[in-house]
Amino acid sequence: MAHGEWEPFMAMVGLFWIAEGDVYVGAKPAGLAPGVRLTPEGVLALGDKQSGMWPWEDVHALTIDDVPVKSLKRHVGAAVDMVLSVGLGGGDEAPTMTVRLADETGEETPLTAYTAAAVGYSRTEYDLSRDLLARLTEGAGSLLTTLTAMSDWGRRHEGGSPRAAEREALLREWVEAAGV
Repeated sequence: MAHGEWEPFMAMVGLFWIAEGDVYVGAKPAGLAPGVRLTPEGVLALGDKQSGMWPWEDVHALTIDDVPVKSLKRHVGAAVDMVLSVGLGGGDEAPTMTVRLADETGEETPLTAYTAAAVGYSRTEYDLSRDLLARLTEGAGSLLTTLTAMSDWGRRHEGGSPRAAEREALLREWVEAAGV
């Protein structure tokens, strides 16, 4: 499946792409495209130019950089980019973000993931997603509870991404569950 194609039983909630029971940071990658999957065992790097598995006990921090956040300037810029890409025969490459994984020594491994929001994420969803990623590294109990809640929701959910208010409510619920 090519990037950007609709997939049944998937939804975007904040910076997370939840496809059936699988949880990704950013869009679910297809083929050789880069991506980051969160599993109960650890963080899995996917794609042609990155690979690896980091068990949760070795992950001491997860942060994100280069995340497009919605603004009027971004909306106008996206429209101009689309016109120029289509009009000049340019590609339709989706923007990427960087997921930084830090180990116990503080050494960081940058991983690339495609963003799933065409014109950016809301500031609230971005902030809640950052909080959730930080909470996932705080302990095994909250990590498993939170990933299970996200996966279970993904398996039950049908019909694409929920509206903004529901996405924010889900993120708040998952951040609170991770803080237990």
